[in-house]
Amino acid sequence: MGNFAANEGLSVFVIDALSWARAPAACLNFNCMLILLPVCRNLLSFLRGSIQCCSRTAARQLDRNITFHKLVAYMIAFHTAVHIIAHLFNFEWFMGAQLYRNSSSLPFVLSQIGTGDNASYLNPIRTDQTNPTIVMFTTIAGLTGVVITLALILIITSSMEVIRRSYFEVFWYTHHLFIIFFIGLVFHGFGRIVRGQTATSLLENKPSQCKDQFESWGMNGTFCPKPEFAGNPPMTWKWVVGPMILYVCERLVRFYRSQQKVVITKVVMHPSKTLELQMKRKGFSMEVGQYVFMQCPCVSQLEWHPFTLTSAPEEDHFSVHIRIVGDWTQGLYEACGGDKNETQEAWKLPKMAIDGPFGTASEDVFGYEVVMLVGAGIGVTPFASVLKSVWYKHIQENQNVFTKKIYFYWLCPETQAFEWFADLLQSLEGQMTEKGMVDFLSYNIYLTRWKETEAAHFRVHHEAENDPITGLKQKTLYGKPNWDNEFTTIGTKHPEKKVGVFLCGPTQLADVLEKQCLSHSEAGVKFIFNKENF
Repeated sequence: MGNFAANEGLSVFVIDALSWARAPAACLNFNCMLILLPVCRNLLSFLRGSIQCCSRTAARQLDRNITFHKLVAYMIAFHTAVHIIAHLFNFEWFMGAQLYRNSSSLPFVLSQIGTGDNASYLNPIRTDQTNPTIVMFTTIAGLTGVVITLALILIITSSMEVIRRSYFEVFWYTHHLFIIFFIGLVFHGFGRIVRGQTATSLLENKPSQCKDQFESWGMNGTFCPKPEFAGNPPMTWKWVVGPMILYVCERLVRFYRSQQKVVITKVVMHPSKTLELQMKRKGFSMEVGQYVFMQCPCVSQLEWHPFTLTSAPEEDHFSVHIRIVGDWTQGLYEACGGDKNETQEAWKLPKMAIDGPFGTASEDVFGYEVVMLVGAGIGVTPFASVLKSVWYKHIQENQNVFTKKIYFYWLCPETQAFEWFADLLQSLEGQMTEKGMVDFLSYNIYLTRWKETEAAHFRVHHEAENDPITGLKQKTLYGKPNWDNEFTTIGTKHPEKKVGVFLCGPTQLADVLEKQCLSHSEAGVKFIFNKENF
């Protein structure tokens, strides 16, 4: 057995390479059917709203749409690699069958079928003079395969986090190669390079009975006629046409929304290069924690970027806070007059297009009696909407607020970033004190990095009534939270409760909090983790 594996193992693998190529092809069809669905934002928002009343757990799964999209992409890349390697072996086998001219060899006999009239053949390498490389790059399957592979390589490599964060425009433009990818995918099978015995021929030349009599196929006195072959019909389009139609409808909805007039009512330049835009659009309706996609035609006609809404549903406008970190945000900052000393006149403000709003995990905040909100840096923006809405609900004395306690944690690496959010917290602090609800909101602000000069200033003013950084009565803490202690304390205070834990921040922090939720969900209390994934 060992000698057989050593001597014939490669041959057996090569002969079975067609199966190795077709199995991943079937998996590719299935995964390519799925890949577009997680990025149909309007469809997901509709599904989220429809199932949320029935199952909060199912709705949370829809919030992981980008994670699912990435996993499907990885599977497409893996199966594409296996498919390509297997077909390279196939072509070697096809060429070998033509070169090894032995009438006692089944592969050679099969390769000679259809040589004359070329009507019914099995081997796509038609003669022993054919160059397999030329066949690979001149057939429909070969050309589309090369195009698909190049598009996929560019899409996946430009989707790496380091490129996506540092060169978002590269990620954005190369991701639209998916159009070429799907066009090539649909036409890939039209060349029918993979062939099989026809149904009629199978009735006359049964492989189980005739495979050993191939030397006498079609001769007088034999019951095995020469088999006939035909290309397998293309199947991929049947898998992807439905999702493609859904995605086209999705883009039409986005286009319609983008044509609706948006008016910028106020522009605020906050410290730490954070731009606040307050806008209005007819018929715009939102919930806490939702986000929109924004386009500024004077900056880019094609780019759309997601931003969390920082306004509350109770306000007569909607707003976003944008940190200036790249070319697009810098262009928007300059278009809104951020680089000028004088106030920008209203008619000079740029035209904006808005798509959304779309739902996120933060929509479920008011479905929990006890809530933990954790924001890191600019990741605090979805919770600005939540806290503003809480403030409005208590001003209006809304008795239908199910949430009884909010624990708010904000981790920030620089003091300037606190300034734009401090006003909201001061308003909440004063409002809660006035209404005797100081226990409703507990907030902890952590400065994770600081300079020595700043540390000296903090020490001098530490005994002041208000915090020297934020101006709040609650003093800023330095370093990072001890999450084990925080979860233990909250679990002790709220036994037999479901605690909703909401995070907008980096993956590393998400991993820590998710582990804490699992390890502390005992003795009656249950922590349920939710993360923003847009």
